[in-house]
Amino acid sequence: MGVDHPVYSKSSRHRQGYVSRQLIDELKNCIEEREDELSRLRTESGATDSEKRVVCLSAENESLKHSLSVTQGLLQQLSVIPTQSSSILIKENENLRCRVQQLESSLQHRAEQLAHLERQSEQSDWRRGEELRRREERVRELQLELERERGREPQVKIVTQTVEVESPTTLMQLAEARESNQQLSEKLTSQNEKCRQLEEHIRKSDEFSCNLQHKIAAYEREINVLRQELLKEIDHLEQRKEEAVAAAASCSVEHFQSLQDQFFNLQKRLTALPPTLRTMKTDYASLRSQVRNFSDFYGAAINDAKKQISAAMSEMSEANKDLLEKYRKEVALRRKYHEQLVELKGNIRVLCRVKPVLKEDQHEDGQSVVVTTDPNNESALSVLKGKGRSHNFELDRVFHPQATQEEVFQEIEPLITSCIDGYHVCIFAYGQTGSGKTYTMEGSTENPGINQRALKHLFSEIEDRKDMWSYAVSVSSVEIYNEVLRDLLSKDGEKLDIKINPDGTGQLHVPGLRVIEVKSFQHIKKLLAQARRNRITFGTQMNQHSSRSHALLMITVLGTDLASGAKTTGKLNLVDLAGSERVWKSGAEGERLKEAQNINRSLLALGDVIQALRGKEKHIPFRNSRLTYLLQDSLGKGNKTAMVVQVSALESNVGETMCSLKFAERVCKVELGPAARKIEKGGGSHHCD
Repeated sequence: MGVDHPVYSKSSRHRQGYVSRQLIDELKNCIEEREDELSRLRTESGATDSEKRVVCLSAENESLKHSLSVTQGLLQQLSVIPTQSSSILIKENENLRCRVQQLESSLQHRAEQLAHLERQSEQSDWRRGEELRRREERVRELQLELERERGREPQVKIVTQTVEVESPTTLMQLAEARESNQQLSEKLTSQNEKCRQLEEHIRKSDEFSCNLQHKIAAYEREINVLRQELLKEIDHLEQRKEEAVAAAASCSVEHFQSLQDQFFNLQKRLTALPPTLRTMKTDYASLRSQVRNFSDFYGAAINDAKKQISAAMSEMSEANKDLLEKYRKEVALRRKYHEQLVELKGNIRVLCRVKPVLKEDQHEDGQSVVVTTDPNNESALSVLKGKGRSHNFELDRVFHPQATQEEVFQEIEPLITSCIDGYHVCIFAYGQTGSGKTYTMEGSTENPGINQRALKHLFSEIEDRKDMWSYAVSVSSVEIYNEVLRDLLSKDGEKLDIKINPDGTGQLHVPGLRVIEVKSFQHIKKLLAQARRNRITFGTQMNQHSSRSHALLMITVLGTDLASGAKTTGKLNLVDLAGSERVWKSGAEGERLKEAQNINRSLLALGDVIQALRGKEKHIPFRNSRLTYLLQDSLGKGNKTAMVVQVSALESNVGETMCSLKFAERVCKVELGPAARKIEKGGGSHHCD
């Protein structure tokens, strides 16, 4: 085994060397083929863009040659080292095989690149062929133009000789010519595009012209139809004209006959005129003589009348002074008696109005009448609670269901006069949802309520006193919704707050509230309509358009006595309270539930204030609610208040009716004491009883 080993190693080395030589020969052949291909591409392509790629391939071929030389060196090393072991040779042979495989893959990649270059060269040849074809077409055009020029008589004989010169200048000119040809071809392309666009535009114009022709044809057909109709109408009018002419002719004959009769009558009357004319001349002469004497008579009569008038004026002046003094005394006495009357009736007057049963309520279950009034007692009211039991209430005045708006206002009217005299007055409506509070306070267009009637009476009193007093009336309107104060006369419904007036008087003040001075009742009606539109209302199960806020109309009257200069300040609050209700019955949910809770909370605060006033407590909880806080200067001591309690007569509402009437009974027992008049004399203000 040790003897045969060198022989085996030597024969294996010979086989490996033979294989390596074959690979080297194949690499050489591949390199020569690539060099031939490169030379062919150079000759065919010329100076094109693919030359850069060819240079790269040349560099890669050089690297292949270097790899080949390295392989040859390794082969020589194998031939001069006979003593190496077979394992080392086998390893080196494997390395050589890997290297050969890498070379083969590299050659395959180079072959693909050459194929790509060939395709690019073919594309370049195609482009050159196209360029050559265009130039040949241009040459043919030039030849045709040359033929045309030859057909003309030459003025100058030109001898042209073509000389091929391979100089840089000629090549540059040739390049410029090629660039010019390129630009011309681009211009030709753009011109072709413009021609195409023009053809498209012409096509569209033809279509538009065709459409216009169709429309014109349709119009002509319509014109023909209208012409036929017009001719028919003209014929019809001609017929009517002939009929009218015939009728006019017959009428003219009759008219002529009547005129002739009138002429005969005039002739008869003219024959009878001369005697009458003579009589008129005689009368005219007598009147003329009387006119001449009238001027003297008229002057004497005027002088007598002047003397009588001057005497009467002096007598009237003395009488007017006495009457004016008596009138002042009478007004003062009337005011005194009026104040005594209001105080005798009570400073907080409670009126009750029963809502009539509507037709739509009579066909439902539980709609029997349980509230009755006593026709012999205007202050009594009875409520049937069931099982034959009834509850009687005694208030200042009870209005039966058929009572009119005017009857209700007559009970309120003295308080309006008190406002003009300088007192603070508060009139508000209280009751359940749907009991008619808003109708009593605002009414309808045909039958206005307390608000409009009170303001109309206010301006009527001001007009009656204009000879002795001058008044300035200002109006503001707010609503309290979810304990938030909103201005109803502002476009954006700005939210407001209640403050103490910074002038040191201790009176309440609402910063930002819009206060509008009014001059007439018509002006204030527009403001009332605006406030009514801005008020928040929603529907509940108890009323389709329920007022969900307390609405307050505040009128301030500033009076000035023209004789003494004394000033009075009266304030009138007209309040339409939101409906008191039990939440489960109204079906309030979500936002409506929150509204109902806030409404009931503010009405409960009003009840607490009434209870405190009734008990003559030192602390009155006006600040517990925005409603009571804003009405503090009209509900407290020294002011005049009237409450209209609205109740329903139906059995289904007996619970709410009882609650409202019990609250009214508590209000009846409140004593505010004598009312105080707000009057200012000589620069200092004080209250007069």
